[in-house]
Amino acid sequence: MASVRRNPNKIREGSVVVDIILYAIALILCLITLYPFYFVIIMSISSPQEVAAMNVFWYPKGFNLGSYELIVKDAKMWWAYSNTLIYVSVGTLLNCLMAVLGAYPLTVRNLKGRKWVVAYLLIPMYFGGGLIPSYLLVNKLGLYNTMFAVIIPGMVSIWNIILVRTFFTTIPDGLKESAFIDGASHLQLLFKIIIPISKPILAVIAIYSIVGIWNSWFDALVYLPNEKLHPLQMYLYRVVVQQSVDLKLLSLDDAKNAVATMLSNIQLKYAIIVFTTLPVMFTYPFFQKYFIKGALLGSLKE
Repeated sequence: MASVRRNPNKIREGSVVVDIILYAIALILCLITLYPFYFVIIMSISSPQEVAAMNVFWYPKGFNLGSYELIVKDAKMWWAYSNTLIYVSVGTLLNCLMAVLGAYPLTVRNLKGRKWVVAYLLIPMYFGGGLIPSYLLVNKLGLYNTMFAVIIPGMVSIWNIILVRTFFTTIPDGLKESAFIDGASHLQLLFKIIIPISKPILAVIAIYSIVGIWNSWFDALVYLPNEKLHPLQMYLYRVVVQQSVDLKLLSLDDAKNAVATMLSNIQLKYAIIVFTTLPVMFTYPFFQKYFIKGALLGSLKE
């Protein structure tokens, strides 16, 4: 009996050890994931001489905010910032609208050919025509080198339609039937009843769209040769990858300022990465529950 009584304690001790090991592994993975961004931050605020010599690894060496001062005074960067805000706001609104309008008809049970439409939507979600047909289509429609070349092709997402459709199917049929009995049309049902109670899934779609559009740069590279239409991430791409942006933003009066500017050019890249990434990162803690709910909705089956 004594040995039997000791077993539960051993089991508890074993489970505690396993939990500690799992927490330690999770902490190590978290630190490994966060270190690259931490490295960029300390590089952006360290002394330009230490940054140029690549002597910064674990903590800032020196303290200098001159790179951020140069960024704030860069008119091209703020122009790209304003373009990104336009792309994000308009693109997110259109993404949510198209997802709702595309998902609602697929929840109507007596819609003829509904299953065929769903199957048709699944095909382009996995298979696309490629870059050349997309480029030719945008060019033929007269959208090339305009803001619409970035906004219109991305305003319909089949994945978002499926997510919204899955959420709509969880709404009780009795609510819809009572609305029809009271004389409501499909549009009235959608905009006055379904959408107000669908705020969680719309928040999911909005966050997905904001993050996706904010980080997008390839469409601008292909369709927007005019630099005045480039988004913020395209500006970052030109600075970090192509190095085609002149980072000497201030007039140089003497050789000392010229040397300081040359050193700060290296640090500027890190500062720009931080400056362009922080706004979208701040949205994650506030909408984390919506991301979890969106992942769960995507895993549900009818």
